[in-house]
Amino acid sequence: MRAGTGVSSKMAKQELQGGKRDKHRAGTRASKSAGAVAAHAVASRAQEPASLDLDRIIHERLRLGILSALAVNTSLTFNDLKKLLNTSDGNLSVHARKLEEAEYISCEKSFAGRMPKTEYRMTAAGRRALERYLDEMEALIRATRKPPR
Repeated sequence: MRAGTGVSSKMAKQELQGGKRDKHRAGTRASKSAGAVAAHAVASRAQEPASLDLDRIIHERLRLGILSALAVNTSLTFNDLKKLLNTSDGNLSVHARKLEEAEYISCEKSFAGRMPKTEYRMTAAGRRALERYLDEMEALIRATRKPPR
């Protein structure tokens, strides 16, 4: 127990973790409500219901970075993407796997000598999904820049 507090270190740790979870949940609620506000703004300006259906797979910073990098390169290795996006091995592999599961990118593993080499390419489905995503974002940007009537 901590001196003078009557709280064990285990309980204090649980309180801190609970606070982190609450902050994360609040952030998730905030981002969802911000999306709802943006959709409402687009709808009210366009005088028709807005369907702000951004692709949730792409609408994550690192996954958008992976797709953007692959959109302008025929292929990139794991290490190329890691350096380009300034991220960790674990973070990159988790997000790349999500894109693979959605069939937005393909992954080819091989060996260069004794060193493993992982190479990623964007699929046709991934290119179409990125184009749709960019079109939706451009429409949202145009709608929010348009002066209110």
